[in-house]
Amino acid sequence: MSHSPPAYPAKRATILDVAAAAGVSRQTVTRAMNGMPGIKESTRQRVQQLAQELGYTPSRFAKGLVQGARTSVGLAIPDLTNPYFPAFASSVVELATLRGWHVVVDDYGHGGRSGLDAVEHLAPQVDAVIGYLGGYAQQAQSALGRRPLIVLDETPGDAAGSINFDYDHAAKLAVDQLVKSNRRNIAYLEAGSPTGLGGQSPGTVRGKAVAGRLQDLGMSWSLIVAEETADAARAAVARFLREYPETDGILAFNDLMAAGVLKALSAAGRTVPGDCAVIGMDGIPLGVLVTPQLSTMALDLREVGRAAVELLDGLLSGSVIPGSEASRLTLRHRLIHRETA
Repeated sequence: MSHSPPAYPAKRATILDVAAAAGVSRQTVTRAMNGMPGIKESTRQRVQQLAQELGYTPSRFAKGLVQGARTSVGLAIPDLTNPYFPAFASSVVELATLRGWHVVVDDYGHGGRSGLDAVEHLAPQVDAVIGYLGGYAQQAQSALGRRPLIVLDETPGDAAGSINFDYDHAAKLAVDQLVKSNRRNIAYLEAGSPTGLGGQSPGTVRGKAVAGRLQDLGMSWSLIVAEETADAARAAVARFLREYPETDGILAFNDLMAAGVLKALSAAGRTVPGDCAVIGMDGIPLGVLVTPQLSTMALDLREVGRAAVELLDGLLSGSVIPGSEASRLTLRHRLIHRETA
């Protein structure tokens, strides 16, 4: 059986749509979807499968409302302790609420859960999902059936909608800024599992973009890998500086890790940007709270949230066709000059 629905409905499926597709009564659909007795198990499974394919799910949040069903949107977030994600989530919740939508948040970055786990948890409760799923777009869209899924920062597969970022553009701006300020021994701090110092193989899309730009310019550079926390970044950079003290420029995977870079440089007695320039990525509010204030490749996170909500609105209304060019958005960072570079 194919896991990719051939088409999406122009509007949200109703209980009557499921009943007609299954050739049963509305009451039978209700029994099947709510685990009630009085129907055959084979009928229950058939109705539930058709409901998934049609994108129908009972709206738990609409019960008791006098007027119609209320759109419920799932928001899958990998780690709300990373300041990037609360800023993005706040924008989505605000703009979705203005449309009268209900937002259900799943912070799945605990206990080994994945983006797919989050979508499967959200699926019985929502009419659509927006999320950073970490590579599970294909499976997550299958779990939702014809209900739209918008994924961010990953290959979309069959996901109804996607938002990605032009990391080649961001890498060019950041690297060129360091070169312009006469940095000649540059390091890139990657998020991942540490495998040693001095390697040249970033694993993320943004890391590959940075490496590509540095190589195009013929620059001398090194790779540092650390887990995606400020403390892990601080420890990794401290070790790196002891082995490569000539380092005079560091690009960080994100602003949270860049904060750790500043801690490591300070502890090593290195001035910023005098001895070593630092540039982060994402543009979270943390950048203006550290000393010196962080230069960064910034996203307008409110605009990212707006883009996601508006794209979902188009998918739900039928004005945007799932998987079409209009459903695949690419946003760009901008360089914010502060005190570190």
